[in-house]
Amino acid sequence: MIPGDFQVKKPTFKKLFKLSVMGGVSLGVLLVGLIAVTWVLSAWFGRPIIFANNEGPDQPIAFPHETHVDGIGLECAFCHRNVTTEAAATIPSAGLCVTCHQVVGDDLPEVEKVRSMVADNRPIDWVRVHRNPDHVHFVHEAHIRRFAGTKEVVKELTNSETQIRLEDAQRIDAEFEMGQSVEISESQVCSICHGDVTESEKVRQVRSLKMGDCVDCHRANDAPTDCSTCHY
Repeated sequence: MIPGDFQVKKPTFKKLFKLSVMGGVSLGVLLVGLIAVTWVLSAWFGRPIIFANNEGPDQPIAFPHETHVDGIGLECAFCHRNVTTEAAATIPSAGLCVTCHQVVGDDLPEVEKVRSMVADNRPIDWVRVHRNPDHVHFVHEAHIRRFAGTKEVVKELTNSETQIRLEDAQRIDAEFEMGQSVEISESQVCSICHGDVTESEKVRQVRSLKMGDCVDCHRANDAPTDCSTCHY
């Protein structure tokens, strides 16, 4: 046997380059696949993970809810006009914003943006935060009507007209206690699903709002759970 007959040939630069490219592409595909699986699973079991955006999406106008709600004292229904009467809460037009900001907010960059949009007859393209599938019908008016008014805070409901569960009451105000009689305004009801929007700079989804979440809430509040309630 001649020495060296079974020595492995050194790979050429071309082969090494091909292998490195194939390895990089394979790693990229694997990472994309893992991210996609993570997103799908998180969306199925809860709120979808939006990397670097869990605090809520950027909006075309940085609207400070805290300033308008806690600072000025505006009710949710002042801007979301149809929330107490219709299925959709509706988003205010730029014209409604300028009703106040025509004379208030000089030299504020976001106010100047709104004024410019109205002057140019352009709408505000708000980025949607909460979305239901097309086959699901959510009626805001019915939910506002159900929870608003004078309610007794209880652990479990025995009268859905005059009582509110402690879990739901504390979503509105963490200081509400068992046995307490509370007056819940229409705007306060929004906190049950949307949380306290004044807690963060951007509005974000705080509940999963999946079918299980809705059905559990309906059961706990002695509300209809047949399919036609939401799917019609």
